[in-house]
Amino acid sequence: MARSGSTGSITVLGECVADIFEDPAQSGPDGLSLRALPGGGPANTAVALARLGTHTRFLGRFSDDAFGTLFRTRLNASGVDLTASVTASEPSTLAVADLDTTGQATYTFYADGAADRQWTDHELAEAGKDDAVCLHTGSLALIRQPGGSRIEDHLARASEHATVSIDPNVRPLLVPLSVYRERLPRWCAAADILRLSEEECALLAPGVGFEEACDTWHAAGTRLVVITLGGRGALASLDGSRVTVPAPPVVVVDTVGAGDSFTAGLLHRLAALGHLGGRLDELTLEDVRDACAFAAHVAALTCSVPGANPPWSDESALRIGAARNLPRHVG
Repeated sequence: MARSGSTGSITVLGECVADIFEDPAQSGPDGLSLRALPGGGPANTAVALARLGTHTRFLGRFSDDAFGTLFRTRLNASGVDLTASVTASEPSTLAVADLDTTGQATYTFYADGAADRQWTDHELAEAGKDDAVCLHTGSLALIRQPGGSRIEDHLARASEHATVSIDPNVRPLLVPLSVYRERLPRWCAAADILRLSEEECALLAPGVGFEEACDTWHAAGTRLVVITLGGRGALASLDGSRVTVPAPPVVVVDTVGAGDSFTAGLLHRLAALGHLGGRLDELTLEDVRDACAFAAHVAALTCSVPGANPPWSDESALRIGAARNLPRHVG
């Protein structure tokens, strides 16, 4: 059952990635200047959750290289609890980003043998000793071996006491789509919440409409499916009942981390409404609408600044957006 009136903490399990961007102001004919920013879908989600005011615990394997230090510094500065994370000797994952004229990013990954994918059963057993109302995971940590299958087993254990949320964050340049399609039904069986983009929906369910895809994933076990539609907002499906929410107007600088911020806003709002901690038994379509509207606002603010830099809860624009989306029965 939902823990009505109790927000609780959220645990995020997954990777950190160093996003490498060209610095045009420093580049020239003699060389290309690059800037490394801390990123990675799960880490971005953890940062956004903590900045929104949710007590957030991050389970990650941090390399002892310079990028690992960068990741820890960013997460600590955002208020994320790192006490259960692991220090590892393997290298950090790197992603070299290319931005098009609209701010959309495409990535080339350097991830072979990286620390993120080396979870052991012992590490996960130690990390799982918490009372979080929700466990969120996905992305490279969940799909790549040897750690991916171990995380899947960990989700099954966590679902006994927590809501499970998954963001596949599909990376077809690193992992064949056939692998995602084969494993997605297992993820749906473990997940209460599945969040993915419209591009990912087209890759995972080619030739299938959004509503049919949602129904397939409901049948596999997921109660709430949310498909983000970029500037058109989001479609949410709760056991087959649908709702759409618009995206607020924003001047887009880039879209890096927008989906991760949406996920954080969604989970933060569902926790504030008392729905995390079980199988979403008391969740209503109106509460889904409210949570998605709040999430879209958080994502829009992230798009308004460079990189994966989600807003803090005390930012005036976020407070205004939250007030507009606040249902009357929540104090």
